[in-house]
Amino acid sequence: MRSLTETIVAPATPTGISAIAIVRMSGQNAIEIANACFSKSLTKADGYTLHYGQVKDGETIIDDVMLSVFRAPHSYTGENSIEISSHGSPYIVSRILQTLIKYGARIAEPGEFTLRAFLNKKLDLAQAEAVADMIHSQSEAGLQMAIRQMRGGFSQDISQLRQELIDFAALIELENDFGEEDVEFADRSGLRKLVNELLSRIEQLRSSFVAGNVFKNGINTVIAGKPNAGKSTLLNALIKEERAIVSDIEGTTRDTIEEVLIINGIQFRLIDTAGLRHSADTIEQIGVDRTKASMAKADLLIYLYDAALMTPDDLQQAISELPQTRYRLVVANKADLTSGSIEHISISAKSGNIDSLISELERIAAQFEFGDQTIVNNVRHAEALEKSANALNDVLNGLDSGITSDLVALDIRQALYYLGLISGEVTNEDLLDSIFTRFCIGK
Repeated sequence: MRSLTETIVAPATPTGISAIAIVRMSGQNAIEIANACFSKSLTKADGYTLHYGQVKDGETIIDDVMLSVFRAPHSYTGENSIEISSHGSPYIVSRILQTLIKYGARIAEPGEFTLRAFLNKKLDLAQAEAVADMIHSQSEAGLQMAIRQMRGGFSQDISQLRQELIDFAALIELENDFGEEDVEFADRSGLRKLVNELLSRIEQLRSSFVAGNVFKNGINTVIAGKPNAGKSTLLNALIKEERAIVSDIEGTTRDTIEEVLIINGIQFRLIDTAGLRHSADTIEQIGVDRTKASMAKADLLIYLYDAALMTPDDLQQAISELPQTRYRLVVANKADLTSGSIEHISISAKSGNIDSLISELERIAAQFEFGDQTIVNNVRHAEALEKSANALNDVLNGLDSGITSDLVALDIRQALYYLGLISGEVTNEDLLDSIFTRFCIGK
């Protein structure tokens, strides 16, 4: 972790040619550094002001820009900050960066702007992680969940849980100070009631992780079936694009093909796979093995079969061999080519008649709706909640067995520690490096 007294700079927009580009700078000397290479004086500029002028390297004009001034503590990082909006030439951006570095800034590390916002108490750790979730959101559900977390809803819940436990922990610790006098300041029945209430609320948060993971990452949806069942045709019909190669030749698809379908704000991550059969072709068999691996990891498995060719016995055998997944849809394709009754979802992928399948996907998507409850979407948070719950269960077991107050206090401190890891009230440098180095440079 680099020195936080240095002034950092980085492009805040992606590399490439664009209409505009933004360079961001933050640190104690940010305004002075910008002033040294800007055509107008910024020494008396107020915060939240916008200035038109030129970025210059000595007498050489680099570009006409709009420059925004933010004075500490009223900025994203809590420090003096500058944002320069220039023309979107990579060369111009590079020259502006070189000039700012020449006058005293250094290139920021990944996530360093948000790290400084956290260290300057502009965000807690859960809110900082929500910033990354917002940047990487790919659906309405994922975006709204990130916005809610960034506004502090989850953090408030954790803070409340922690404070209630701290109040009781203080009484337990007080007993330890008067250990020789055999006094009880903390009502054991009250502590038991509180711990049970906290466990119930933690379990509610933990149980929301399934929905939170769907909002954030989507539903991992695998389309599987025998060769020539119409899997690639179905993928193309779902996304309304000729994404996968379609052929009458069996074994055309030899590797997984991935696309995204969004229904009612929920992202279905579609994976078209190689046909399920044993093959003497080494390359095709590798594709089949990958199909089986994808099926095992699926949240939703769409098993597609040719309604005109597959016998009931073969179908029953194939279904019995499918792995267990959270959702499974058995879909009869080419239903327009058979006159018999079909007990499964019937479609004709080639003609685009897939409304019955879309209806089932809509039904699954409808199970994931935003309510007023807090939703957990971060694996780190879910693991911390689980460890906190384990510590609280140890508190209950200790109360049942009549252990001394110092051991009860130790278990309470463990629960507080894991809750504190979520919001950043308890942290260490390795944890911060692990989180913030996953951010992009400039954020």
